[in-house]
Amino acid sequence: MTTIKKITLGKNGPLVSKLGLGCMRMSAVWGGPVNDESESIATIQSALDNGINFLNTGDFYGSGHNELLVGKAIKGRRDDAFISVKFGAIFYNGQWIGLDLRPIAIKNFINYSLVRLGIDTIDLYQPCRLDGSVPIEDVIGTIADLIKEGKVRHLGVSEITADQLRSANSIYPVSALEIGYSLADRQIESDLLPVAKELGIGVVAFANTAEGLLTGEMKAPLAADDYHIHFSRFQGENLIKNLQKVDILKQIAKEKGCSPTQLAIAWVNSQGDHIMPLVSMSRRSRLPENMQAMDLVFTAEEMQILDKEFAEGAILGGTYLQR
Repeated sequence: MTTIKKITLGKNGPLVSKLGLGCMRMSAVWGGPVNDESESIATIQSALDNGINFLNTGDFYGSGHNELLVGKAIKGRRDDAFISVKFGAIFYNGQWIGLDLRPIAIKNFINYSLVRLGIDTIDLYQPCRLDGSVPIEDVIGTIADLIKEGKVRHLGVSEITADQLRSANSIYPVSALEIGYSLADRQIESDLLPVAKELGIGVVAFANTAEGLLTGEMKAPLAADDYHIHFSRFQGENLIKNLQKVDILKQIAKEKGCSPTQLAIAWVNSQGDHIMPLVSMSRRSRLPENMQAMDLVFTAEEMQILDKEFAEGAILGGTYLQR
């Protein structure tokens, strides 16, 4: 059985599992169906049983459904879980309509989150992104106040720029940066990752398979009702050329006796002790595979091939991950 090691989240921060569980897809995503709730709860509890204590959710995932789900899963075992919550996104009828980062809104959001989760304190609380609509001093300052009140333990930020990260950290120490990072999305390596490392901020890296591109299971063309087709990365010649790159990943995975998905997670894991792969799961059956990925080690030659073939810009087109 793979043992998930613990890392310190940020400078002098809390101990958390090196592998995080993303709970978003346990709720309706992109208008899709809700997963089997009992299986989702069992997946969270199985993750906790196996030492994965970092649970990532958002108050807007399924309009609160995700927090209610996590709350049910951790009932009676609060101390086993480290709860990360994002806030700020406003949806109506399943459609994104903007952000609300006003201090008065943040104070409202957190009370609802605490009730839905059934807890007294959120371990990591973070705006889902910053758009300049509210001064960063007001956003971060409000979370700092919530920490002083005891409603939050640690400050996190998500999908922001290097300059914004410096500003946030100067207002109150940031424990974690949540950001999309994969072999297909390496643009943050030139600015954001170095700043996070310099400031001693942990990195929670989501979308390790780049919205499924790196799983090796995608084929061109995609079905007309596939949500991926809204993004240029998955359209026409872009997808065809991108899948040719994925063939390289599939070949290396075959030689290592693992899946492309495991390889993609392992690559993120190998980028530093301060970087946590955040992997979305909604079925217990996926836990062993994703945990085993944390034990994979690359040779120098394999790393050179991956760095060359998946250099920044090698994957054509973008997704919502790009800032």
